[in-house]
Amino acid sequence: MKKIKKKYLLFDNDGVLVETEPYYYEANVKALREFGLDLSFDAYMEIMARGGNAWEVASKAGISKEEIDAKRKHRDIYYREFISKHDIEIPCVVDVLEELSKHYKMGIVTTSRRVDFDLIHHSKHITQYMDFTLCVEEYTRSKPHPDPYLAGMKKFGASKEECLVIEDSERGLTAAFSAGIECAVVANEFTATHDFSNATYKLKDLKELVTLLDTI
Repeated sequence: MKKIKKKYLLFDNDGVLVETEPYYYEANVKALREFGLDLSFDAYMEIMARGGNAWEVASKAGISKEEIDAKRKHRDIYYREFISKHDIEIPCVVDVLEELSKHYKMGIVTTSRRVDFDLIHHSKHITQYMDFTLCVEEYTRSKPHPDPYLAGMKKFGASKEECLVIEDSERGLTAAFSAGIECAVVANEFTATHDFSNATYKLKDLKELVTLLDTI
């Protein structure tokens, strides 16, 4: 059977196009510390890999939902402060997107809230190469459920075989795999402990995506 050429690229945002994940972790650490709780990196990685959230630590410690909801607002403030103060650009991303945009339709599918996504990209050139961006408010269930990537595929009016997902996390890969869409995982030191055995392709960096697409 003849292999169908890829026409549509669905990018994760955090860790693939911008380096924001360490700051989200630090924001959670800071917020939980105000409850007197520690969040180790290993524990956080396990939670993120399966699609949980850091507030599980607070719930297990007996902290009420009302207190957690209030502290979540503090975490969001800390995160926005961190990403506003630090350099979150990943070298070569814009150049790669400019090259890919000549041959492919592209979209971003992220679990970020729209308010955070817009802050991240307000002074960057990444979104100009995208046909659309989907944030967590714009689909039913978040990653690792397939909903985000099924929604992205629907936006394109594409078949699964025509699409390729580009991810850097286990929960993102699980979302793509559950949606039946091939996934290329880009190496990221932050998510190096995740299980990527279901990835169709593994890339050392985003630049390798251009070469990969020439071969599939």
